[in-house]
Amino acid sequence: MNDYINRIEKIADYLQEDSSALIMSEYNRRYFTGFNSSSGAVFITKQGGYFLTDSRYIEAAKSKIDSCTVLEHSRAIADDINKLIEKHNIKSVQIEADHMTVRSAEKWSKLLQDTEILADGILDDKISSMRMIKTEYEINKIIAAQAITDKAFEHILEFIKIGKSEKKIALELEFFMRANGADGVAFDTIVVSGENSSKPHGVPGDRLIQKGDFITMDFGAKVDGYCSDMTRTIAIGDISVEQMYVYDTVLLAQRTALAKLNSGIKCSAADAAARDIIKNAGYGEKFGHGTGHSVGLEIHENPNLSPFSKDILQPGVIVTVEPGIYLEGKFGVRIEDMALICKDGIRNLTKSEKSLIKLT
Repeated sequence: MNDYINRIEKIADYLQEDSSALIMSEYNRRYFTGFNSSSGAVFITKQGGYFLTDSRYIEAAKSKIDSCTVLEHSRAIADDINKLIEKHNIKSVQIEADHMTVRSAEKWSKLLQDTEILADGILDDKISSMRMIKTEYEINKIIAAQAITDKAFEHILEFIKIGKSEKKIALELEFFMRANGADGVAFDTIVVSGENSSKPHGVPGDRLIQKGDFITMDFGAKVDGYCSDMTRTIAIGDISVEQMYVYDTVLLAQRTALAKLNSGIKCSAADAAARDIIKNAGYGEKFGHGTGHSVGLEIHENPNLSPFSKDILQPGVIVTVEPGIYLEGKFGVRIEDMALICKDGIRNLTKSEKSLIKLT
């Protein structure tokens, strides 16, 4: 059975005979059908699923989707869903509370007459728990995306020179990934240097690379919709004692957190493994974000490695491990790998060097 049919059946199995699920968000539509489109809806009943789309996508959808029945909807998609509701004697429709505005929920409540709209988050939680555990197909796509990302890092080390701008380096990374098999970039590429590197999600600008800089590059490729995510910080020429100390601290924190990862470990414990190293080095207040997050069709998925997470790591989960230290107005360091949680230990999907690289 293919992954998409299995996913539809998992939703159908937990539905009551007279209940249904309406899935309209872009990434969840793709998760259940394997089809990428800017509009459409997946409607699932106890008897199976339907994908409704318009004339722009109907031919491609019919050739791509085999997990559910593909239908071309009329001008008003609600009319076609009402027909399916009548066909299957549906009394309630669960919607994605996390992906629908209050106004949209109210609109659908009026459009789907004589049907109870359930926006209680149960459908969201069910889909999120399914998406946490990656299938072999998903894992292979993420591995392929990361292989391109690793290649891009190797390439960019030859490209970076004193006097190049952050923007040019970011553009070169993106061009290389696309030219080497990526569908696109997984997120907006981050290239920040010198004092800009203290901004965890800084935007590449016109600043030119100088001697003594740290350059932090956070980037990733997409393959068949699946994302990779990697961060490396490198140095240009000689750096200060403080810069070296901070780099070594982050690297130790990152490696310690990776060593902590295992099936059955609390996400908060993995975060603490990195956070305690940084805190003990005197930089606890300079590490403000979580240690990591899951990656899949979206660059940020559940679970998260954070002090507040109640999730437990399970085999098939892929998480980033990316501690950092950021000294405002001076410099910052972040190092990030992606790790697949296995039954016993992990598989690090990131192959790029982590020991400090100094370019001259």
